[in-house]
Amino acid sequence: MRVKAIQRILGLLLMLFSFTMLPPILVALIYDDATIVPFFSAFCLTFIIGMVFWLPVRNYRADLKLRDGFVVVVMFWTVLGLSGSLPFILSEQPSISVTDSVFEAMSGLTTTGATVITGLDELPKSILYYRQQLQWLGGMGIIVLAVAVLPMLGIGGMQLYRAETPGPMKDNKLTPRITETAKALWYIYLSLTVACGLAYWGAGMSGFDALSHAFSTVAIGGFSTHDQSMGYFNSALIEMIAVVFMLLAGVNYALHFLAWRGRSLSPYRGDTEFKFYAVVLLSAAAISTLYLYWTMTFDSLPSALHHGIFQAVSIGTTAGFTTAEYHNWPGFLPAMLLLMSFVGGCAGSTGGGMKVIRVVMLLKQGMREILRLVHPNAQIPVKIGNKAVSDRVVDSVWGFFSLYVVSYCIMSMVLAATGLDLVTSFSAVAACMNNLGPGLGDVGANYASVNDFGKWVLCFAMLLGRLEIFTLLVLLTPAFWRK
Repeated sequence: MRVKAIQRILGLLLMLFSFTMLPPILVALIYDDATIVPFFSAFCLTFIIGMVFWLPVRNYRADLKLRDGFVVVVMFWTVLGLSGSLPFILSEQPSISVTDSVFEAMSGLTTTGATVITGLDELPKSILYYRQQLQWLGGMGIIVLAVAVLPMLGIGGMQLYRAETPGPMKDNKLTPRITETAKALWYIYLSLTVACGLAYWGAGMSGFDALSHAFSTVAIGGFSTHDQSMGYFNSALIEMIAVVFMLLAGVNYALHFLAWRGRSLSPYRGDTEFKFYAVVLLSAAAISTLYLYWTMTFDSLPSALHHGIFQAVSIGTTAGFTTAEYHNWPGFLPAMLLLMSFVGGCAGSTGGGMKVIRVVMLLKQGMREILRLVHPNAQIPVKIGNKAVSDRVVDSVWGFFSLYVVSYCIMSMVLAATGLDLVTSFSAVAACMNNLGPGLGDVGANYASVNDFGKWVLCFAMLLGRLEIFTLLVLLTPAFWRK
């Protein structure tokens, strides 16, 4: 393992991340709030720490191996969560503990959207902006950004890219060079953000709210500048704009790239994962609408329709925006929506969960085993579209699913052991591990009531979900550290 190469890249990435604390200072100047000192102090501390890492090894050059890439990504996301919490710790508003500050920063960077802060409407604009910016940076992954903008990380960049990007098939590149791939992803991401912000602004949001919510919508994060989330605006038009961009952000970005390059919608029409993704969300929206209207939760069909569609898409894509207290909706509906977050968005998207393609593979593998009972000697491949999937990929999906379930159960039991009720424990872990945000029970609105130990467990769950299990758990195996 190349410790010096890891140290050098970690220092560079920390220095890069420190500059993300400068835009909130500009916001503080514009809105004349008293948070300039906390943000400037956080910038200086993060930059100096990065410099301390980088200076002793600044002239060291070596290719990164795959193992080195995993270490860099996990260490950086851990350190990034800690350094990202500095503005919350140093600021007088909000006045929250170190644990709460780390929880808020980790929730933002992993695009989970779980919050411990109440009274958002009274917070300084710079703090509100910073929360949204954290989600936007975490959405595509600041590692991918670094590969795109720092040519010096082009050496070994594929190792960082593979460790960072979601999905079971990580070797597919949109372009021959990894730096060009990362740039293509960020151009699409930035274009969606601009389009979303302009649409929100045109629909009646203020410029500040439009930019802030564009950040969290395209990142599928779920943070809002208001306690009532999207319900604050009380606008069906704004909610439908959010639905459109949540749907787009939950799609594999490779499809967006291919559609843009070919000026055609055929990549979407021919993609198995996209079709399954659309069917699941459409079905959930229809069930939610009909059940809300049937139970008279909303007194008119149009109200049930737009709340049902919005909440199904928001929870299904793991964005986590709310227009109403969905956790108090009647019957099975809250549980069904929460279970949808386990499916999540498509591979290669900013969504959380296990990813649609893995669920498709699990279903196809299950059907193959049933057919094998009928035809024991038949050779039945698992196909995605017209292509057979290798047994290696199918095995990795089963391994991922097993670890996902085991990790979820263990963390749920640990959280329940701290004194939380089972509904709160199981839903909190599900919401954080799937990078969703709002859960059920005591964490339906926020996570302020969770004890400190429970919050650290949930921070681990967020990181585990964001890095898709293997990237983090592989570091906990003795075999990884053997030469």
